Amino acid sequence: MRESVQAEVMMNFLVSEELSFRIPVELRYETCDPYAVRLTFHLPGDAPVTWAFGRELLIDGVGRPCGDGDVRVSPADPDSLGDVLIRLQVGSDQALFRSSTAPLIAFLDRTDKLVPLGQEGAHADFDAHLDEALDRILAEEQSAG
Repeated sequence: MRESVQAEVMMNFLVSEELSFRIPVELRYETCDPYAVRLTFHLPGDAPVTWAFGRELLIDGVGRPCGDGDVRVSPADPDSLGDVLIRLQVGSDQALFRSSTAPLIAFLDRTDKLVPLGQEGAHADFDAHLDEALDRILAEEQSAG
């Protein structure tokens, strides 16, 4: 049975130090992939973009800088837990979001009620998830080639 938690959070999309705008960002958590959180945003004129990253990264990043790869999460101000920065990066392209901490904590609390932290393994069906991913990849290759 697929259960999920979803939240729409208004975040500032930071284009530069001088320019930012608020956009709705969807956060989604599903028991079929209990280690991951999905973040989806849609910029005007572009298709929606979805990133998947570790739920634990988001939990830890609310209180301290975390991540050393394509996704980094940290408090916006080390002396205050009022806002969180989420940086998504591919090569030289990046998207930087600033969110109030409260809706992220509320979302994470709901995910913890669905699957308590540390009990993800009891919900993970990696074989089914891997089969779905491989089927999707094969279908994309066949349609492209």
